Amino acid sequence: MTTPSLGPHARRGALPFRASERPTLGVEWEVALVDAATGDLAPRASDVLAEVGRRPAHPDGRQRVTHELLTNTVELVTGVHDTVAEAVADLHEVMGQVRSAAEPLGLDLACSGTHPFAQWSAQTMTEGPRYAELIERTQWWGRQMLIWGVHVHVGMSSVHKVLPVLDAMLAYAPHLQALSASSPFWAGVDTGYASNRALMFQQLPTAGLPFQFARWEELEAYVGDLLHTGVIDSFKDVRWDVRPSPGIGTLEVRVCDGVPTEAELAALTALTHCLVVDLDARLEAGELPAVLPPWHVQENKWRAARYGLDAIIITSAAGDERLVTDDLADVLTRLEPVARRLGCSDELAAVAQIPVHGASYQRQRAVAAASDGDLKAVVGSLVRELREGRPEAAPTAGGPAPAPGAPVAS
Repeated sequence: MTTPSLGPHARRGALPFRASERPTLGVEWEVALVDAATGDLAPRASDVLAEVGRRPAHPDGRQRVTHELLTNTVELVTGVHDTVAEAVADLHEVMGQVRSAAEPLGLDLACSGTHPFAQWSAQTMTEGPRYAELIERTQWWGRQMLIWGVHVHVGMSSVHKVLPVLDAMLAYAPHLQALSASSPFWAGVDTGYASNRALMFQQLPTAGLPFQFARWEELEAYVGDLLHTGVIDSFKDVRWDVRPSPGIGTLEVRVCDGVPTEAELAALTALTHCLVVDLDARLEAGELPAVLPPWHVQENKWRAARYGLDAIIITSAAGDERLVTDDLADVLTRLEPVARRLGCSDELAAVAQIPVHGASYQRQRAVAAASDGDLKAVVGSLVRELREGRPEAAPTAGGPAPAPGAPVAS
């Protein structure tokens, strides 16, 4: 998106950035609570969190499981780590705690960008002034946010690098979106999209693709305008696909749909970590990483959301195009030395396996086709994948998949 005009009330110095000494890593994983009998969403987050709260606290005292906008969701949050393996091990441990709290309540856990058949109008919101203000302002679109995602934070050593790296990262947003796409169904309908979540979320007024600013002071002025005019109460209300997190000194990549397996989560976290560190190092060496024009970035987002791993994306300002998986292969080769330095070679190599076994949106459609459109079977596959930590083999379809836009059985 282009830089907005800055009003007369923009104020400077509104967004101090707390730099990180090294490229640390943190991950947030949104997980749905599912009724084990019906496969529908269950508004039991408070019960699960209460039970988790009875367990011994983490030694550092931090909160590892939190509420989200909807009462059917909990968010798993890591501490600050140096490697992908450490972050994933952290999530694995807390996932075990959440599961042990949920199962006695008759709940399963699942993760995808959207639930295959749940109705948004039947969901309840978590109490709290921040969520209440969001719904009051956004109304119908805010209530539609029946979506889940993964957020990856990477530490940045200087405020002066944040925006150049952010702008360059947008060229890789379609790769991350296509690989993680897991939201083909919405309210019992095959949308025809690989990631319906991507296009749903951007309906919120401060969500979607970020503006591209040349200097940090321009971002501060923009935030000052939003604060002055009452659009936001804090920078946390700016919900861009890629955004700075000034208070903890990171670049936060929020592109990915909810990821249904630990193996895929590790792979996508490694890809994100390596991309940010590589772009930072190239900038440090005096190289200016290529930045796509905003209209190319916007088009790439739509193509990746619509076509997933079959998307043909724009790869240069000149308008060159390439199949996203072909471009991904070259990206992974370029990042191999970075992965060795970061200790995540195996996790990065696993990215190449996602197109082989199919992204989640492809696996979900295969399950639906093999079960004559039974979306409860799709939920069952998501539950099993999260429990096992790895993708299931795609079933053999018993008939043609439902046409995009057609209702399917739930």
